[in-house]
Amino acid sequence: MFRISCLILPLTALSVRAQQPVIVSTDVDHFWQAYDKIRSTPDTLLQQKYLQELYLDKASPGLKALRQVRRYEAKDYLDAIRLYPAFWASLRPTSKPTSAQIKQIKTAIGKLRAIYPALSSSPVYFAVGAFRTNGTISDGKVLIGVEMALSGRSIDTTGLPDFLRTYYHSYHPAETIGLLCTHEYVHTQQKLPYDDLLANSLYEGVAEFISCLAAGKSSTTPSFVFAAQNEQRVKQKFQEDIFYPDRMYNWIWGTNRNELKERDLGYYIGYRTAETYYKNAADKKRAIAEMIEMDYGNDSVVTSFMNRSGYFDKPYEALLAVYESRRPKIVEVWPLNNGTENIPAGVQKFTLRFSKPLNKHNTGIDFGPLGEDYCPKIPAAGRAWSEDGQSWSFDAELQPGRRYQFMITANFRMADGTRLVPYVIDFTTAK
Repeated sequence: MFRISCLILPLTALSVRAQQPVIVSTDVDHFWQAYDKIRSTPDTLLQQKYLQELYLDKASPGLKALRQVRRYEAKDYLDAIRLYPAFWASLRPTSKPTSAQIKQIKTAIGKLRAIYPALSSSPVYFAVGAFRTNGTISDGKVLIGVEMALSGRSIDTTGLPDFLRTYYHSYHPAETIGLLCTHEYVHTQQKLPYDDLLANSLYEGVAEFISCLAAGKSSTTPSFVFAAQNEQRVKQKFQEDIFYPDRMYNWIWGTNRNELKERDLGYYIGYRTAETYYKNAADKKRAIAEMIEMDYGNDSVVTSFMNRSGYFDKPYEALLAVYESRRPKIVEVWPLNNGTENIPAGVQKFTLRFSKPLNKHNTGIDFGPLGEDYCPKIPAAGRAWSEDGQSWSFDAELQPGRRYQFMITANFRMADGTRLVPYVIDFTTAK
């Protein structure tokens, strides 16, 4: 099978005893105690009682954090236990980290500390979730969901939904649990990204690249095989999608609905960006620190790193210019055709005409720079699209002798998601 090779940095510092991570797996024992009692009775009230008293009430800080981050309720656990008995029976023998796996995790994190000496310590918690993550973080804690992270190749997927069957048949993180834990450990050191495709892809890709670099392992992300074999095609599509918020989940944490049909390709783009930056860096240790410590919530920092990496075909600004050239604009606002003064008071109908047809679904009106006091009342009634989607009308209730200002936002968009250039409407009514 095609594999992505990681660059391996000489780890001369391994002779120094590094601080070992704390690994906690007591929640797994508590889960199986609850599980056995739940399976012993058909009484749903008793089942809920056993789950609460034997598992949830005994939760470690890690399980509490996992439940909060993934919004696990008691019902999620009880439904999973009732629906998938074959799965749980096959998971049980491998559901708790072995001494060999714990050694693998500690060794990998020790190597991470060797290449990034500023690494701060984070506890690693193994707990049972309900199929929403194999690994995540919260407040400096690494949280591993064993039902997804410690499943073996013999896992029984009978009755599971298709997306879970696909996961278990294509991804075997238990075999490289050290790599998964190191990936999440890197996340505990990073600043969180904002809700943006590029920022999240770099956030995930940097964590994957550095964890592979430290562990001396290849990435086990299934989509990397497809991405490596179709790299230019994947990169080109990513460059087009950077400016489309609606497309983020085609690339990160979702089901890809574009023509590539592979999920999590954003991880690969971020990985290759980090790898290219690292290869080109004269000071490798500094490059590692820069990538881990980057402010992923700062747009200018993220785009600067993208440009400096040397991975993309064009600088961010050039890609943005291409996107801006495609955006629809407001070309006419009726009744402001003849000026913005002495607009009649009362209920006034406004009609916007666009340079390109829009999707006849998404709309958006917000306050202008002057704020709420200058925005008229715009009732829901009276809003209507033209048949061709190239104009949209709405009513506004206007008082005499007043200045009004409001914004037509970028929530208006074309069928492919290309967003309208925002437009501020500013006028004064007749006295």
